[in-house]
Amino acid sequence: QVQLVESGGGLVQPGGSLRLSCAASGSAFSTYAMGWYRQAPGKQREMVGIITSGYSTNYADSVKGRFTISRDNAKNTVYLQMNNLKPEDTAVYYCNAKRATPWGADMYWGQGIQVTVSS
Repeated sequence: QVQLVESGGGLVQPGGSLRLSCAASGSAFSTYAMGWYRQAPGKQREMVGIITSGYSTNYADSVKGRFTISRDNAKNTVYLQMNNLKPEDTAVYYCNAKRATPWGADMYWGQGIQVTVSS
């Protein structure tokens, strides 16, 4: 029911910035917690940042102070502003939407978008 489409990835030099966007379908966007996850080759998928329906945020320690997650409910969009990028940030980044229901959590994933940090 919810489709998530990421954009804004690409190749950037160390120290550079990128802003990822995730556009969501549906009319219940504001009720979902939204998150960004990433997976590097040979590694497990990890949480990068989460923003709840109440605008509370959580970040991985490795990105605190450099990345900012935000949401615009009027646009059905969540963003990840990435500053001072490092080579270790290279990964496929996935958008996630999650909402609790009486029968369990609804969870949706985007298709993923590549971010490469290299000189």
